[in-house]
Amino acid sequence: MLRTCMFIPGDKDRRLEKVRALSADAFILDLEDAVAEENKKSARQRVKRFIENTEHITTFVRVNAVDTDYFLEDIQEIVHANLDGIVLPMTDDREKIVIADYFLGQMEKRNNLKSGSVSIIPIIETASGLHNAYTIGSASQRVSCLAFGSEDFILNTNISPDEEQIQLLYARSKLVIDSKAVGLDPPIDSVYTDIHNDEGLKKTAKEGKKLGFQGKLVIHPGQIPIVNEVFSPSAKQIAEAERIIDAYNDAILNGSGAVQVNGKMIDAPIAERAKMILETGERYKNNI
Repeated sequence: MLRTCMFIPGDKDRRLEKVRALSADAFILDLEDAVAEENKKSARQRVKRFIENTEHITTFVRVNAVDTDYFLEDIQEIVHANLDGIVLPMTDDREKIVIADYFLGQMEKRNNLKSGSVSIIPIIETASGLHNAYTIGSASQRVSCLAFGSEDFILNTNISPDEEQIQLLYARSKLVIDSKAVGLDPPIDSVYTDIHNDEGLKKTAKEGKKLGFQGKLVIHPGQIPIVNEVFSPSAKQIAEAERIIDAYNDAILNGSGAVQVNGKMIDAPIAERAKMILETGERYKNNI
């Protein structure tokens, strides 16, 4: 589960050097939107050097879209044992996943890597992408989860969202449901562009968590601790989960399938959710 995935411009050495000091769960080295056309080649080489010399950091690369002139060179340069996966922008049909899967496989063979070791996170940014989210998610076993690109989606669909962004509720919910139906990890929610509005970020992160997202894309270091905290269980939630697990285990030993905790009926699905809360809390207890 990835609470925070931070974009790092691939053509900025100083930004790349700061990655090791940041507490995001994963980093997305960007070769697409953050890089001007004249800097694409140099950015690719910077990102390649970073990957080759960086271990024990969850690292993805947002490559250029499949239908651009840059995509194939991106794949040829960045596939390495230290690379966890690629983030694929403007994914609007399964064919783009099939193409990416094929070329990743070729580069894995060339570099003596295990087949399928490089995962794919497609970004859903268009109406077609949302419509095809299920088939995109099921197009390859490399697809680990989906991500939502709300800014491009708003432009593509001519939506005019207000501060509450109710207009995006259907799109977000569909990504969560389609992801679960395919068997993927929960999707990653879109960036929050107002980098100085901490309260707005916290609010939208909480809404994303309630909808079923596993985390959020971030674009500024100051956003990391806020999003990490939102997508981590609180001390109160952990304590309640422990009570639920203890009570449920006792009930099972006594031959009962359900029990009450604080006046609420606890059955198998609730106990399983409590177990997930404890596992998440244990994983991130030193990184909030």
